[in-house]
Amino acid sequence: MTAFQQELGPSDRAAMEQMKLDDSHIAPKYQGTEADKRHMDILGRSQETRRMFTFISMLGFGSTLIVTWETLLTNSFAIITNGGTAGLFWGFVIVFGGFLFVYASIAELSSMAATSGGQYHWKVSEFAHPRVQRYLSFPTGWLAIAGWQGGITGIGMLVATIIQGLITLKYPDYVAQGWHGTLITMGVVGFCVGFNTYGARQLPLVEASLALLHFGGMFVIIIILWTLAPRNNPYSAFFHINNGGGWASDGLSLLVGLYSLTVSLNGFDSQVHMSEETKDATRAMPRAIMWSTYINGFLGFVMAITMIFTLGDLDEILATATGYPFIQVFFNVTKSHVGTTLMTVLILLPLLGSVIACVATASRQIWSFARDEGVPFSSTVRYVPPHWSIPISAILVSLVICILLSLINIGSAVALNAILALGTGSILASYLICISCITVKRLRGETLPPRNWYGLQILMVKEPTLTISRSLGRWGLPINVIALCWLAPIFVFIQFPGVTPTTAKSMNFSSLLIGFVVIFATIYYLVKGRKVYVSPKERLHRVE
Repeated sequence: MTAFQQELGPSDRAAMEQMKLDDSHIAPKYQGTEADKRHMDILGRSQETRRMFTFISMLGFGSTLIVTWETLLTNSFAIITNGGTAGLFWGFVIVFGGFLFVYASIAELSSMAATSGGQYHWKVSEFAHPRVQRYLSFPTGWLAIAGWQGGITGIGMLVATIIQGLITLKYPDYVAQGWHGTLITMGVVGFCVGFNTYGARQLPLVEASLALLHFGGMFVIIIILWTLAPRNNPYSAFFHINNGGGWASDGLSLLVGLYSLTVSLNGFDSQVHMSEETKDATRAMPRAIMWSTYINGFLGFVMAITMIFTLGDLDEILATATGYPFIQVFFNVTKSHVGTTLMTVLILLPLLGSVIACVATASRQIWSFARDEGVPFSSTVRYVPPHWSIPISAILVSLVICILLSLINIGSAVALNAILALGTGSILASYLICISCITVKRLRGETLPPRNWYGLQILMVKEPTLTISRSLGRWGLPINVIALCWLAPIFVFIQFPGVTPTTAKSMNFSSLLIGFVVIFATIYYLVKGRKVYVSPKERLHRVE
């Protein structure tokens, strides 16, 4: 930054940058619709990336990133420990119901401002009180960054440890070492980073293809389980609560177990961070968010039903040497290492697709924040090579962060849980903040930005028919309030450790890590951010 630019205020710098928005190096066919161009002008942004995603490919992107049914299986150890089969079924129903209101709120926000910035943009540009807009968007941006960077590493480590579990099943003498998992994680994420650079133009097609595997693979697995696995009796399946965590009551154990179920449905804001690469984004984005929520919720419900009836002896599968009860279930059913491996591959491939999508999401999030001078070395992180039209620097930054985070696994066996907790907690915190702001704005009766979201809203029922509505309409306030009433307690319960009494090994470090992110963001803002940060509000050209 030049000395002259340093003397200018953030709003002046935003005005200078706006003067550069007239000419774009993106070919007209990749600039989206006329509505996209007008929306970018309103947001004060230039089109730096290609709009290659459509509603269908974005639907596949969101569905493969969240991988709900796969996550239910991979997290079965924690789910069974706190909740058992009853906790798995009823807990999933509760979590899915709560998230419907959350994602309806997020979908509406995405139609108001379809920007890669997502939560921190919504927080500051439209809804927060003017006195706190600029600062409050700063930690919100850092929470979203922490959430998605943690997501890359967490899912990458999940793939790595599942591979180690398969090795342990085949070779019982194998001792899984932390550094083995770290190297596999680096390899997995490195491959996904390579795909996001050299194969970026094929990303919509690949994500759509993986979505087919995500949908079809589940039916292969449930057919095998329903055909070969022993049956649990209905009463035990629906009403047996396992309090393996040693909590004071079964009810508390079930609530603690909601954390693992929350992971299986958390993160559909991922699509929002690809807004500037989606055609007709203000309309396609909310539809993609809601339909991917419905589809993944349905698939998760089917898998939850299957699991509660076909897991077999819970004590036996919890004691498996593989570390993953679902691997032991597959082996118990097939009696074959090859069969178990093939069934597990049907989970590993969608998880690999999830890492690819996570890299794309996380890189766009940090790239967007860097455009507003929200991170160190912003000028480097935000650079988009004209002949690539993707934020390569941000993608490489995501790789470096993943490598650093995965190193924790060498010295700590609980690294995976800590990183997953960071990702889940940070994203939920960002939801709480942005939905709180629009709720306050609605309570004040203030005018909201226009939305371009028409469609059947299942939450709005009149008599026996569904209402066709523009966005959430008059149901917006109650939906936002219910979303907050759901998010607040679930955010508290995901901070609980899995078992009691708590030790260093079983400790849930989520609250510590999230607190560190907020404190770091605040210090960075006070030291440098307030001098250079250009908030989305200062770029906005919306006519009230």
